[in-house]
Amino acid sequence: MSQRTTLLVVDDEQELCEILSEYFSGQGLEVYTAGSAEEARESFNTLTPNLAILDIHLPGEDGLSLARWIRERHQHIGIIMLTTAAELVDRVVGLEMGADDYVPKPFEPRELLARVKSVLRRLSHEAQSPIQSGRIRFGVCEFDMTMHKLYDADGCEKPLTAMEFDLLKVFTEHPNRVLNRDQLMELAHNKDWGVFDRSIDLRIMRLRRKVELDPEKPEVIKTVRGVGYIYVKP
Repeated sequence: MSQRTTLLVVDDEQELCEILSEYFSGQGLEVYTAGSAEEARESFNTLTPNLAILDIHLPGEDGLSLARWIRERHQHIGIIMLTTAAELVDRVVGLEMGADDYVPKPFEPRELLARVKSVLRRLSHEAQSPIQSGRIRFGVCEFDMTMHKLYDADGCEKPLTAMEFDLLKVFTEHPNRVLNRDQLMELAHNKDWGVFDRSIDLRIMRLRRKVELDPEKPEVIKTVRGVGYIYVKP
């Protein structure tokens, strides 16, 4: 990783911040720390880190709310949540807020470093692989984003509704990232879907029939139970 890679560690445990700051600095990373969500927000006035490590339980505003704030303003910043092993609900909510990964406390710094490297590698790959015009592989089909068309393995066009196109476009632009229904609606810029509209599930089921080898066992558009959906790009 480049020495210019920056991390923001947000945790009210000062000793933990000091330990992580020393450890990551020794790995060639530039580290900044904050003890609360308020301090973290202030940091963004002068700093745009490559990745933020957020403790869920912060004094005042919690880490989940801070994760949503970061994701709404900085789509390409990696987010790793720190939580306790028993907090399954918090982990699920964290993913819904846009977190890329979570690490349960207590943890070894080298384990957290491995997670950091993994998220940074994926973000780097996405940045270096912009979506090009023309056809791209999507499951057993080819998707032409420019022409708004979907083709099967034989090159025949498959019917595609406007909303199905919007979903394909969102998944193509956000590969290997869990997206909940709210994020899908927002990224698709579709204001006609209600917040609790289950029609997204129906449309994804229909998309699977078109792009999956076996729609009953999806390998391209997978369900993350209790969270949302993820497009698994090979």
